Amino acid sequence: MDLKEAILSRHSVRSYVDKPIEGETLEKLNAMIEECNREGDLHIQLVTNEPKAFDCFLAHYGKFKGASNYIALVGKDCEDFYEKLGYYGEKLVLYAQTLGLNTCWVYLTYKKVKNAYVLNKGEKLGLIIAIGYGETQGKSHKSKTLADVSAAVNPPEWYVKGIEAALLAPTAMNKQKFFFSLEGNKVKVDTASGVCTKIDLGIVKYHFEIGAGKENFEWA
Repeated sequence: MDLKEAILSRHSVRSYVDKPIEGETLEKLNAMIEECNREGDLHIQLVTNEPKAFDCFLAHYGKFKGASNYIALVGKDCEDFYEKLGYYGEKLVLYAQTLGLNTCWVYLTYKKVKNAYVLNKGEKLGLIIAIGYGETQGKSHKSKTLADVSAAVNPPEWYVKGIEAALLAPTAMNKQKFFFSLEGNKVKVDTASGVCTKIDLGIVKYHFEIGAGKENFEWA
């Protein structure tokens, strides 16, 4: 499975079976986390066999079941902190899908567990991503159309494919509050204000890059 196939097959999963992440799958996942940390100057960490984060009222409200592993999205607080977490978090989400794992973005419906992950000076936990082997593969949700999220007239094929990939990106409450514009080969994407939309911005940008091909455009 490549990343484009992962975009099509990946859906949020909240119920997991009791199967550990181990062996080659664990090694590959940790290697990708290290790569994301180098590229993004982040301190993302995989937390395994730790169900306490999902043993709280909010997690039960979020309908999590059997979740005991998660990716802690940690980094130094900065202006584009949440956008970076969205971008590199989604890079890990799609890579995990290629490894046969399932995931779910979790912003508020979890409990912070002391000593489950490391926070160095100046760092903070932005959110987490539940990860493991799902009871199901999840299901798709209703999506906006290209015309809803872009006003480009007669756009090139690469741009259309980028938008199609972006429309399959997970966003908070499935609101898809983003809008693309195109001038030459320069692409701009705007979102509403707020933490969640900044996370969504990073996620959507990563999807667009996969669909469009980074060699075909520049971010404005």
